Amino acid sequence: MDVIEAIKSRKSIRGYKPDPVPRNIIEEILEIASRAPSSMNTQPWEFTVIAGEALDKLRKANIEKLSAGETPGMDVQRGGYQGVYRERQVALGIQIFQCMDIAREDREKRMAWTMKGFRLFDAPAAIIISSDESLGEGAQFDLGAVTQTIALAALSYGLGTCIMGQGIMFPNVVRKITGIPESKAMSICITIGYPDDDFPANNINSERESLENNTTWCGV
Repeated sequence: MDVIEAIKSRKSIRGYKPDPVPRNIIEEILEIASRAPSSMNTQPWEFTVIAGEALDKLRKANIEKLSAGETPGMDVQRGGYQGVYRERQVALGIQIFQCMDIAREDREKRMAWTMKGFRLFDAPAAIIISSDESLGEGAQFDLGAVTQTIALAALSYGLGTCIMGQGIMFPNVVRKITGIPESKAMSICITIGYPDDDFPANNINSERESLENNTTWCGV
């Protein structure tokens, strides 16, 4: 797939076929993604691939924690969205709820959707991206670059992805199941699998801001 086509066609996949993703394919994707740029070639990313029984344990543990009323959180905290950023977030939520036939007042369906996120959208595999805690926020740009590269490379194998945080919002659970040490900060999670074309939310193409609203030209 042409890189321009991949960038334009990539979208978040929230519904997957149950078919497992062969390990060798994930290895190839990670090898390719490791060519992503990083500051001074520091390559701060560390990958943890989770599937099968381990992923089932994570799904179950996440739902148990959520159902028990425990407050989710992440190793790498992100500030709350305000202003136009919040507006864009809400607009996407409305798109998803409309195509999934979830009424705003339907608490049961809303909770079911939330739980689906904490089940990592029932994907057959997921990739957790971490970095050494000594790097702090300085590694986040590089981790973003490798995350995008994974998502684009996956398309060439007929795979879909969703870059999401819900799967790792109970860090202690993730560490217990995967063995990721306390010295590694989990930044993001990428679900990966073969897209279910009949799943309504997979048809969403989120909008992008016009360049005239976020670009300044100097001397051009």
